[in-house]
Order: sequence, then structure tokens, then C-alpha cells
Amino acid sequence: MNRSLLRLELAQDRDIVAARQRARQVSALLGFDSQDQIRIATAVSELARNAMRHAGGGTIEFTLNQGQSGGHTQAANPLLQIVISDQGPGIANLEEATAETPTGEVKLGLVAARRLMDTFDVYSGKGRGTTITLGKYLPRRTEKFTAARLADIATQLSTNGATDVTAEIQQQNRELLRSLDELRLRKEELTRLNAELEDTNRGVLALYAELEERATHLRLADETKTRFLSAVSHEFRTPVNSILALSKILLHRLDGDLTPEQEKQVSYIRQAAEQLSIMVDDLLDLRKVEAGKLQVHAEKFTVTDLFGALRGMFKPLSIKDTVTLTFEEIGTLPELNTDQGKVAQILRNLISNALKFTEVGSVRVTARLASDTDMIVFSVADTGVGIAPENHRRIFDEFTQVDNPLQTTVKGTGLGLPLSQRLAALLGGSIDVASDIGKGSVFSLAIPLRLTMAAQAGEAIAAEARIAQRVLIVDDNEIERYALRQFLPSSSFDVIEASGGYDGLRLSRQAHPDVIFLDLAMPDVHGLEVLKMLKAIDETRDIPVVLFTSQRPDDIDGDQAAAANALLLKSELSRESVAAVIRRVTAAEERHHVHA
Repeated sequence: MNRSLLRLELAQDRDIVAARQRARQVSALLGFDSQDQIRIATAVSELARNAMRHAGGGTIEFTLNQGQSGGHTQAANPLLQIVISDQGPGIANLEEATAETPTGEVKLGLVAARRLMDTFDVYSGKGRGTTITLGKYLPRRTEKFTAARLADIATQLSTNGATDVTAEIQQQNRELLRSLDELRLRKEELTRLNAELEDTNRGVLALYAELEERATHLRLADETKTRFLSAVSHEFRTPVNSILALSKILLHRLDGDLTPEQEKQVSYIRQAAEQLSIMVDDLLDLRKVEAGKLQVHAEKFTVTDLFGALRGMFKPLSIKDTVTLTFEEIGTLPELNTDQGKVAQILRNLISNALKFTEVGSVRVTARLASDTDMIVFSVADTGVGIAPENHRRIFDEFTQVDNPLQTTVKGTGLGLPLSQRLAALLGGSIDVASDIGKGSVFSLAIPLRLTMAAQAGEAIAAEARIAQRVLIVDDNEIERYALRQFLPSSSFDVIEASGGYDGLRLSRQAHPDVIFLDLAMPDVHGLEVLKMLKAIDETRDIPVVLFTSQRPDDIDGDQAAAANALLLKSELSRESVAAVIRRVTAAEERHHVHA
């Protein structure tokens, strides 16, 4: 329903002032705030001035439209409609008159009015005059306009028709001063925010510099520690071997009998020397792995032969009568082609730990094929004291001992698990743990059935031997990030997460992860655009990227996705598939660096 509120004639210049005053009055009566009143009054006065200048006069009609419909988001609100008509020569070049300037400068008249109002329409023909229709939606809080209310508005408009030029100039001055004051406040706020941003930027730069300095110190300290431990380990080996040899001579009575007390003392000496010898060997192996000097030697063998050797090795050892040790092959297992000695070394360590920390129950060693990859999984399950979830990562740190009820009687070096994890990485696999206090533990070793050529040649050792690879997951879906994180072996990977594409770009430059899992359909920016930017930035160009998506491969743009290193479908998510894709992209990246 349309209701005409006011009609003005434009016949002389003072009518332009009247038009501005009446436009402000109408908008105030309809409930517009002061800013919108200024916008409406300015638009009307500009178009009234155009009508006087180019057509010598015209008319202005103010209408309230309460039945507006259309696609505008405010279409349900009443609309103040203003029609300015003249009978002049028309606008010769309408497109040019309503176009923005190349620099974005606002031209007076049509362009200014269009910017100030919600709706804008122009009709003009040569010799047929010009009709301009403006519209401004009323605020949402505006109450419904009843017939009585509209009649009251019409009465107020009819009784306030006098034009006071001086009052209008004063009003415009007040509006100008208010606008200038608002601009000043905004400028001050902008200056303050810029100052805060500059301070923040300086702080971030200083923090980066400090982090870089500390990283350099840590790297030098680690190198010094490695050299020191290697040197000390070699120096320890000779006296330890001497102690073992001499204690063996004494225990074998080669130089005469020992009293029971003497035999007991020498046995204690030998046990301490054996423990020290194991620690020296582990330290040397750890340093070799870190330096990339520990070689792997592939050979063919079966799980049956491996389990037979382990069974024979542990049989003569003093296993508690309350604990049973069993070996089991699940299903038909193929022949392996990897480093048997290092696989046996890892399993010996896991089995020893399980027996050490199990008072009553069983230790069960199993082997099975992974369901969808060329991996074999060895598991060592016990019914021992268990490990709290918050310590699952700590136990793979060097010299770390986790407090438990048996710790006072059972001692270890804190090097077995770190070495085993590094050896597993050297073979292209990893170790994962599932455990809780009082519920026992399950340590799982997953390795490829066949050693890769890169590992055999000694390539990628330094990268794969790290205890934790850093993985960045970029996905806006928290559930999908959680699921992928659960399938990453917690002991092998340091996981960081980004909830969007731009956040992922920032973290990839700051953290420089070893692998990036990148979702495609994200709300802020598509994953393929993120991929393009990652490959364009020097800092991130060489980081392997795995597209992690629920889209079918046929639905992905092949040309844009070609820069990715691999594709992992969310529907095929499993521990084995995640391990396989990480192994594939990191091995490929290492070969790239070796040949570069």
C-alpha cells in the first residue's frame, strides 16, 4: 500500500532549501536516525539542484510504501520513496552521468544520491524530461504505520511549510560540525589502532628473532651433547668390557674358588656392568641414527623364524612364574624383506619392558597384516601396571622414567623406547602405544613388508630418524581434524591444527611442518587456492602436501591438484593408510633433496 505524504514544487532556487528541510522533516517523522536524515536530505537537495539547473524546475513527491516486495534483504520493511521529476531536455549520456570516476572520487548529483540511498532508478529521454526514484528502507524497529499515525504525519507536514534559509544554514552547520567531530574521533581511534598494530608487529619480530636465536642455541647444544655422549660412550666401553671379562673369570673360578659371599658380590658387579654396557650400546646406536650413520641391511626372513629366535632368547631368562609369554601369528603372513636384526632389537626391547612391568598375567606377542597397505604390525600386549595417557609421548623421550608402583624395584635406562622408535622410523615405520593405568599396555610396531630403496641406500635416514615429525592438519571441520589426529601414532607425530585456509598458511610459515594434510572445501578459501599459495612461497614450497578430502577424485580439478604430493580420501581413513601416505610423501621428498 502506497501513501503519499508530501508533494513539493520546484520553481525557484529557494525551493532547493525547502526541499532539503522537508526531506529531513519527513525522514524524522518516519523514525530515521540523524545520520539517515542527513543522507536523505543531501540526496534530495542534490537532485533538486540538478532539476533547477538543467530543467528550470520540477516536482518532488514523498511516498510511504508499506507493501514493498522483491529480493532486497530489507524488503519486508516499509520504504520511503522519493520521486523527483522534471520536464527538461533529459540527460544526453545517462551512463556517463551515473558512472563512478576511475579514482573512486564521488561526483555530485546522481552518483552521490545513488550512494546515499538504498534504491535508485533513473528514467530519462531526449525531450521527455527526467524522473529519478529514490528509496530508503525504514529501520526494522519502526512500528506499523496506522491510518491515524499517517494522518498525524500529514498534519504536521502541512503545518510546517515555511522555509527559513537562515535556520537551514544553521542546521547544515550543526550537521557539518557533528560530522567533523565524528571524523576526528574516528581518526584518533585509527591512529591508536595503528600504533597498537605497530607495537604488536615490533613485538612479533622481536619474538621471532629471539626464537631463532634460541633455536640456534638448542641446535648447537644438541650437537655438542651428541658429540659428548658419543665420546663418553666410546670411552666407557673399554673399562666396561674389562669389568665384564674379569667378573666372568672370577665367576668361572679360573683363579680359584670363591666364597658364597664373594660370588654374590661379583654377581652384583657383573649385573651393574651389563646394565651399563646396554646403556652404552643404546647411546651409541642413538647417536648413529641421529647422525645418519646407522646402516640398514635388508634380508628375507619369516615371522615364524623371527618368533622362534625371540622365543629361544627369552626362554632361559628368569621370567616370573606368575607371567606367561606367548607368540602368535594371526593369519597367513608373507615373507619379509627388511633388516631382521633391527626388527628383533625393537621387539626384544618391547618384550623386555612388558615382562619387567608385569607382575601377574601375560605378555602376548602377535603379528598381523595391515588391512589395506603393505605393512605388517607386531603387537606386544601385557597385563601390567599401564601408562597414563598424558605420559604416552614422554616415554619416547631420552632418559625419561615414568613413575609407577614397580619403579622402586625395576630400573631402566630410559633409552630403549627412544632408540626403538628411531629404528622403526629407519625401517619406514613407527611405534604406537595404547595404555592406561591398571589396564596394561599394547605397543604396536608397524613397518613395511619390504624395505624401501631409499632406506637401503641410507637416504632419508636423518629425516626419518627424528622421534617426532610435525604434521599440520588444515580443515575447518573439528571432527575431521580429531579423526585424523587419532590415526596418527601419538608417539611419532607432533600435530598442529588450523581451522581454515588462511590460518593454515600462517602456521605453515611459522611452524614449517614436515607434512601438511589439506582439506579442500573450506569456507574462507578453497584448499586448491591454499595449495597454490603454499607452492608459490619459498618457505613452504618444499613441504609435502596431502589433499585430505571427502570429494571423489573425478570431482577434483586435476591441473590444480597436480602440485599436491598425495591424495587421502576421508572415507578411506585408517592408521595404515595414514602411515602409508606419510611414508610415501616423506620418502619422495627426501629423494628430491638427495638428487637436487
